[in-house]
Amino acid sequence: MPAPRLQSQHPNNRPSHRAPRARPSPSLPRPRRPPREPGPPTNRPAGGRLTPTATTAVLRPALPAALLLFLAVTVHAGAMDTAMRFLDFGAGVLALVSLSVTVLWGLAATDRMVLHSGHRLLAQAVHRGTGVAGLGFLGLHIWVKVAEGHTGALSAAVPFTDGARPFLIGLGTLAAYVFLAVAVTGAVRGAFTGISGSRWWRALHMSAYAAWALALVHGLKAGRQAAGWATAGYVLCLAAVAVRLALRMRAARRG
Repeated sequence: MPAPRLQSQHPNNRPSHRAPRARPSPSLPRPRRPPREPGPPTNRPAGGRLTPTATTAVLRPALPAALLLFLAVTVHAGAMDTAMRFLDFGAGVLALVSLSVTVLWGLAATDRMVLHSGHRLLAQAVHRGTGVAGLGFLGLHIWVKVAEGHTGALSAAVPFTDGARPFLIGLGTLAAYVFLAVAVTGAVRGAFTGISGSRWWRALHMSAYAAWALALVHGLKAGRQAAGWATAGYVLCLAAVAVRLALRMRAARRG
């Protein structure tokens, strides 16, 4: 009978009894990382170059300084005197041309025989844009004339009070007031409700044609002798407005 084998007592042959790992209790909160200390945000990446945000922050204060330096150099070089000499004559011409274009586009915006509704809306937008430009050039024209001493502030504000040319300067002042009133009432057209309010608005808006004629006389006679191209432009604008207004009145009589 064979003898039973004895179990080896080698340590490698012993059964392994490992204790289970202790798991954290769900009731206990997990340790959190300490919060970062507050500090100014950095715009510099690891490479050492500035980000676009940091570049903009650096250049922003330099832009006003560069603009002031440019203006100082321009004034010192005499460019401001040249600009004032140009505006002394050109601002009034630009104002009259812009207002003439405003009148023409205003007439085109009411055309129902040739233009469609989309074209009339475009004409109204151009009419308003050129009107704003005309008022801007008009204000610049008045400021230049007062600054250069061609007329006084009182004469520019009160019609027919200029000492040298009261009638011609007064025509320009009166036309400026009418254009300003037309622009303001045109911007708040919704306030003129009802039949009577609509009639008052239309009558005031139609007075822009008379103001434009007064401004034309003022531009041709109040200042220096107009150049040939300026006179030709004024005559062309006058003829275009007269023809367009005649066609509109003819269409209104037929309707």
